[in-house]
Amino acid sequence: MGEPIIRLVNVVKCYHENQVVKKLNLDIQQGEFLTLLGPSGCGKTTTLRMIAGFESVTEGQIYLEGNNVADLKPNQRDVNTVFQNYALFPHMTVEDNIAFGLVEKRVKKSEIKQRVAEMIKMVQLEGMEKRMPAQMSGGQKQRVAIARALINNPRVLLLDEPLGALDLKLRKQMQSELKHLQKRLGITFVFVTHDQEEALTMSDRIAVMNGGVLEQIGTPREIYNRPETKFVADFIGESNVLDAYVTEVSEGGIHVKMEFGDAVLKAGGFVEEEMVYLCVRPENLKMTKEAVPNFNIYGTVKEHIFIGSVCKTVVELASGLEVKMTSPQTDELYAVGTRVNIYWREDQGVILHTKEEQLYNLIENTVQIEGGMHEA
Repeated sequence: MGEPIIRLVNVVKCYHENQVVKKLNLDIQQGEFLTLLGPSGCGKTTTLRMIAGFESVTEGQIYLEGNNVADLKPNQRDVNTVFQNYALFPHMTVEDNIAFGLVEKRVKKSEIKQRVAEMIKMVQLEGMEKRMPAQMSGGQKQRVAIARALINNPRVLLLDEPLGALDLKLRKQMQSELKHLQKRLGITFVFVTHDQEEALTMSDRIAVMNGGVLEQIGTPREIYNRPETKFVADFIGESNVLDAYVTEVSEGGIHVKMEFGDAVLKAGGFVEEEMVYLCVRPENLKMTKEAVPNFNIYGTVKEHIFIGSVCKTVVELASGLEVKMTSPQTDELYAVGTRVNIYWREDQGVILHTKEEQLYNLIENTVQIEGGMHEA
């Protein structure tokens, strides 16, 4: 992997006493589609605006192609931004909106005309050159905004939730169009969204943010299948996150105890008496009425919910905790009320370290109660 086109080094952003971005370190590669993903208030839009130059950096450096641009104005950076509301000039036609940046740079009229025509063809708006923004749909306005940004040949295109105002069907269509456009042009896209499915669909890599901190960065497959924190496991898609306590460590794996049962799992890097999270996606959970080697996690089938081609099953465990699993609609299902054993394939569960005091207290109380009952 070569030198990143964008590098954020120990970037901090504060508003008075509120630190909204905390010591952020992030490398973005040339030509990649990187998404900043997270809930409202996590710092993703603030990070994008700092890269663009619309927000100042409280601490740290932002490098664009090796040059520190943290103190440069937006028009001094080789980046362009597409906003959620598109920010088109309402009194200008489509072609005038697209040409605006070149006019400001005093490019020759003949060159402007040629480049505008190329952009209009690229975003498939032929025949709409003379229309005003008020005469266009949301998807068409978005294409104008993208063309206006791309005509300046930026090294990086920043997109701040540009699909948020579109209806679902158009949003899906524009996701595909944007991804294909990015690949065709080879320009680095930095995309902000709170929509997990959108991020998984479009991105080469996803940077998941929470509370101003970068929780994890990786490919969509890595983020989904191998979350590194409880937040990522909970936020990306649906996941069953189970609290557990390591009772034994051996060469073959670890023995974990939970309020509702225990299991022997293949894993390394853990110690006895350590608190852990077990994260299992609903599609990876299985159930059976039979005993399963290394798994002693029993519960009762509570309900089945049919969702198109799959069925979601809710199982209530002995502690009252509910877990969810999904299976093809064609699979045979156990009747509601059936007692089942829950298990998963060893490579389809993720075990995470944790040091949360609340979880320690919970397991400690459970162990003490069980110990007292055993002595009694």
